[in-house]
Amino acid sequence: MNDNFELDETEETRTPLDETPPPPFSSRVNVDFYGMTDKGYVRTRNEDHFLIVRAGRAVETVLTSLTDEETMPGELYEEAGYGMIVADGVGGVVGGEVASRQAIYTLLGLALHTPDWQFRWGAKEKNAVMFRMRDRFRRVNAALLRDAAIHVSRGGMWTTMTAALTHGTDLVIGHIGDSRAYLLHGGQLIKLTHDHREGAGVAETDPLMRELSGVLNDALGSPEGECDPQVDDYLLSNGDQLLLCTDGLTDMVDDTEIELVLNSAANAKSACQSLIDLSLNNGGRDNVTVIVARYSIPPITE
Repeated sequence: MNDNFELDETEETRTPLDETPPPPFSSRVNVDFYGMTDKGYVRTRNEDHFLIVRAGRAVETVLTSLTDEETMPGELYEEAGYGMIVADGVGGVVGGEVASRQAIYTLLGLALHTPDWQFRWGAKEKNAVMFRMRDRFRRVNAALLRDAAIHVSRGGMWTTMTAALTHGTDLVIGHIGDSRAYLLHGGQLIKLTHDHREGAGVAETDPLMRELSGVLNDALGSPEGECDPQVDDYLLSNGDQLLLCTDGLTDMVDDTEIELVLNSAANAKSACQSLIDLSLNNGGRDNVTVIVARYSIPPITE
């Protein structure tokens, strides 16, 4: 035994951080969200799909002999998070419609099999969520490649996918393809994702660049190269709005118009309807899907 060894804390001085229930936070965040999709005027079928989910953990006292002060009967100790996904089957590939639906279904299944759902996030937990997001995109990609090998008549099963997970003030984005995630912060629209398109980020004054700009160079189910999704994290503020959308919106409506709609809409549902209507009024050349989430975040209490 090392006589020089000393405990940093004694039982008497240790702060009992884990011995009393924590104050609620994430469950107090109010999210007004809505999603819509439309086939558009040109496509014969809708290859877009979307999903919005709420996940939570809760503990509620049902029956006890402890005092009210010790248990606060009726009080619900709850943590909550929200997941949103849009996926756009790649046009021209017969299996695109199936791929976008299957990608979302597979991602949800993987999430539901998580043995330790991450709630009360700290830095360690958020890093685990980001690692899992990247891993799940790759597993969805592998699943689509397996299905494409079985159903050769579909001509491939490719899809974009953009997913957002929010918990309290934390936002994690997973993305591949050219569907997008935007954040409206302080009234200004910020693009969070980069398009996996040929010539993306290059000024399209050259006719060749304009032609190539619609060609995806990365998507789920693509047999070319490794699946390398974009996974990033951000902090949300009170009043922020999150937008997930397929290129049926962004190819038809510019960012300035999108920003105006989000700033002026009364709620998430009316924002979605206005964005869909703008895309259709501008030609509706593709399927269009939008999800809008508006965050009311109370002050953090310790």
